Amino acid sequence: MALLNQTKKDYYDSNEFGGYQFVSLDDIITQFKVIYVGEDKIIPRAKRADIAFHAQRALQELSFDTLKSIKSQEVVIPPTLQIPLPQSYVNYTKLSWVDSSGIKHPIYKTNKTNNPTKHYQNEDGDFKINPVGTLTLGSNVVVLDGDYSDILIHGMRVVSPNLPPASFIHNVVTTSGITSITLENKSGTNTKLAIVSTNERLDITRFNFINSAGLMAGNTKLISTTTTSSGNIGDTALNISDVTGIEEGMVINHPSFINDNSINSGKSAITVVGVGSTTVELSHAAVKTIGSGDAVGFLSSETNSTTWNNYKSQNPSENNNDDYEDDTYWPMNGNRYGLDPQHAQVNGSFYIDELVGKIHFSSNISGKTVILDYISDSLGTDAEMQVHKFAEEAMYKCIAYAVLSSRSDVQEYVVQRYKKERFAAVRTAKLRLSNIKLEELTQILRGKSKQIKH
Repeated sequence: MALLNQTKKDYYDSNEFGGYQFVSLDDIITQFKVIYVGEDKIIPRAKRADIAFHAQRALQELSFDTLKSIKSQEVVIPPTLQIPLPQSYVNYTKLSWVDSSGIKHPIYKTNKTNNPTKHYQNEDGDFKINPVGTLTLGSNVVVLDGDYSDILIHGMRVVSPNLPPASFIHNVVTTSGITSITLENKSGTNTKLAIVSTNERLDITRFNFINSAGLMAGNTKLISTTTTSSGNIGDTALNISDVTGIEEGMVINHPSFINDNSINSGKSAITVVGVGSTTVELSHAAVKTIGSGDAVGFLSSETNSTTWNNYKSQNPSENNNDDYEDDTYWPMNGNRYGLDPQHAQVNGSFYIDELVGKIHFSSNISGKTVILDYISDSLGTDAEMQVHKFAEEAMYKCIAYAVLSSRSDVQEYVVQRYKKERFAAVRTAKLRLSNIKLEELTQILRGKSKQIKH
């Protein structure tokens, strides 16, 4: 039976070229079930779901080091010097920037810096704020000794000898440089705390704020505004007077939206997911009624550390195209030895922050067009789930070995036989897909007679 089911005209009129070299994963599963599974066959019985699982695992493993599964993405590096990882990213193979002639210049990974989490620390090095507060008998409002407007509503526990053990911040108001905080218990229902009149130092612990937006960082930015209309419990939209400076990803600071996981039923921080002309859409609903004219704050989810800020602000040494006679490349008093080859390039550098899923670049890459070549696992979409015909036999052997090795009624010698056949088939597929052409190899080897100075 012929495999081509369209005319040449239909093929060239379409935009899908080169598809004949591939076999869909669904066809491989069907053909494997027909050939390998059944009475008097090597596998007497097997569910299609089991075969499909092993087929997908085989496709993943072959994609990493056998199949031509490299994808590419072209992006222009913004002033932030950061780009997100692609949706189907598994690992990178190469990053390059492209010059005006379209030539790729490889960018090299640096292992000498990263973007660690930056925590707020007081003068003692502790991860907490230690203001002096004025406590009034019969009131749950504590007046602090300065401007602490960046502290968060809820999720921050206040500890002091004369406070109940579970005192959380319910509201924050800053007037004329003096911040006042309103306290509640963990359930959020107690509005009158038994507080004696005294002045004492408070411990406001930031580690009680379990956040996914990185707001334990010490460089948090607060934008203050007011509501223009009231809202109800369950609302996710907030009407505000001024949206200037409010961006997606910022965390809201208002008592109607609780930002503590332990209070908020395990939910993460309430973040901004959309900004309109007069409204802000939030990730979670309000748990209390919102009043008209209420003060509301939005805090930045900036996760940049001092290390990253210093790295991106510097002019990297690889920009210096000098005569190699100073300490830029040669820290040995001008002697021509001691060069570290990993720094002997002028193309720039990068590193990947796996925690936030972003690639960070050195400052000399800003504004350049960068090509990211990366590996996927070929399971991202249905269209990707296909196998090159050079590796079709390897897929059958991988599935057969996986199915047989997972059964309890198969003799070990049979399992070992298919293990060897799988290894041989994968090796053959690698050789075929390496695409070595004799003429191209001959052309490269012609340079072996070229004299190279050492």
